[in-house]
Amino acid sequence: MKFRPCIDIHNGKVKQIVGASLTDAGDRAAENFVSDRSAADYAKLYQKYGLRGGHVILLNGKESAYYGETKKQALGALAAYPGGMQAGGGITADNAAEFIEAGASHVIVTSYVFQGGRILEENLERLVRAVGRERLVLDVSCRKRGDGYYIVTDRWQKETDIQITQPLLERLSASCDEFLVHAVDVEGKKDGIEEELVRELAGYRGILITYAGGVRDLEDLKKLKEAGEGRIDVTIGSALSVFGGNLDFEEVVGYCRG
Repeated sequence: MKFRPCIDIHNGKVKQIVGASLTDAGDRAAENFVSDRSAADYAKLYQKYGLRGGHVILLNGKESAYYGETKKQALGALAAYPGGMQAGGGITADNAAEFIEAGASHVIVTSYVFQGGRILEENLERLVRAVGRERLVLDVSCRKRGDGYYIVTDRWQKETDIQITQPLLERLSASCDEFLVHAVDVEGKKDGIEEELVRELAGYRGILITYAGGVRDLEDLKKLKEAGEGRIDVTIGSALSVFGGNLDFEEVVGYCRG
């Protein structure tokens, strides 16, 4: 289990938010932490510790008045740690190469591929042609509904009828290098991981998966490692000391390397 660091950018600031609270209307979100440091500063920190494969996420839509400043911060982080981080948020086949050229190791995509309750195969194919399967991460962030987990899109604001299943992951893996999964119901709440989801993901034996959502302490990391059979990587946001939380950054790095 590897630790994958994150840089979430909203309204031009590095933030940690409650995921389910994000709304494009008024560019609002419930904030756990707003940093006075730049995204590039965090990228340099992760580079110092040799942490690769984390993600930079733009949380403003392209129509937002803040999008320009948010994108500027993201590009600054990618330039500060070339090849060390992935980039997501509003990625399409038309702009994916721009982020790769700016220093992203991969681009992370959700809404461009999952729309209207279905998988837009033509858009997925366009992405693969634009940057290559080996540069693509599919974000299958999801919310519990009934007896399953269903993909949510558009910065976690729209639910789909696409259920996370092992056959679905097998199908999608032919077109991407990794999966990123935010457990939206617990994202940013620092109230424990979604163990049922982690166990579901652990049943898949294909490409790498990174889980995000609810980690609050080392006990949660132990639960994640056990439920994920040591094969699911982890991202931690609001609980981490570098984002104002109580979970020591260096302790997390050491635990995940141990």
